[in-house]
Amino acid sequence: MKTEILAVLCGQVRPFRGDDEPSAIAKLPVTHAVAVGAMGLAGDEQADRTVHGGIDKAVHHYPADHYAWWREHLGNPALLEAPGAFGENISTTGLDETNVFLGDRFRLGTALVEVSQARQPCWKLDHRFGAKGVMAQVVKTRRTGWYYRVIEAGEVRAGEMLELVERPYPEWPLASLFGLLIGGEAKDRPADLRALRDVAVLAETWKVRRAKLAEQYGVDD
Repeated sequence: MKTEILAVLCGQVRPFRGDDEPSAIAKLPVTHAVAVGAMGLAGDEQADRTVHGGIDKAVHHYPADHYAWWREHLGNPALLEAPGAFGENISTTGLDETNVFLGDRFRLGTALVEVSQARQPCWKLDHRFGAKGVMAQVVKTRRTGWYYRVIEAGEVRAGEMLELVERPYPEWPLASLFGLLIGGEAKDRPADLRALRDVAVLAETWKVRRAKLAEQYGVDD
């Protein structure tokens, strides 16, 4: 599986919903080679590292394939005229939450990255689009995007390739994983909740989420 990287995007922290609620969600394409390290792309920032960025969320990928659906749903806002509407660092076509799996390793330019979790949306998407319900529709439709951790540092630029090199967990497509941990399906999928306990590549915060759900439904007993 190989696809062209349509855009590499970085953003800086700036006022978002008032000066006391900054964000770096407004990311812009860059044309030069960008260093990819353990904490993400060089020159890319996050306003609140307690919920954004870090080892497990170093690089955010959102499929350009979803933009057509969002244009129809949201009335073709200007934000959707170019990549970056969802705060993504990487834009491609041909990959989405149904054919990308937890633990997938991709060669991103010269870097090696690993899928750690689907993206869990927050209120900032509603505010960015100026429309209520964007966050809720992300959850409902599973059009979430996903995060990578960086296994090997390197460089990437738009026009290079994103190539799958390893798929250790073909039983965990991201849409299914998101439905289990965030989308309200845990009660009806106790076996999956139990099986996920042994998947070491899951992001640490989602391991905590899985453990809480397992305790709630008594599936680790």
